[in-house]
Amino acid sequence: MSLISKIIKIAIKLTPSALIIWAGNFVLKGIAQLTEFSFDLDARKVHVQTRLYGEVDTIDVWLEDFAVVTDGETYEFMIKQAKSDRPWLTNILALVVGKAWKIPAIPQLAPYLGLVAELLKAEEVPV
Repeated sequence: MSLISKIIKIAIKLTPSALIIWAGNFVLKGIAQLTEFSFDLDARKVHVQTRLYGEVDTIDVWLEDFAVVTDGETYEFMIKQAKSDRPWLTNILALVVGKAWKIPAIPQLAPYLGLVAELLKAEEVPV
């Protein structure tokens, strides 16, 4: 792992959840409100709790074992496990789990995709 990716990994670990929730709520104003957020890059786990605008109850979503894979030229994002406390949302998530989603080649992001792929590299399973 490169020095830059190690520094970014440390920065991600040190970023307070409150800051992420604040930024998320700023972007999602009028759509949803994030009430809880946790992200563990090493364990590849994300938990988000949100309340849709005008709703009383919150919705929980858990993503596990996600990665960016590359063949050297193209990049794809994969999620291996996803669930929610809402059956309808768990059914929607089941449609995207286990599939490779091609990351579009956006010229402004191209220089950073290698770094993202390094940070979210798929875990090697020992044989």
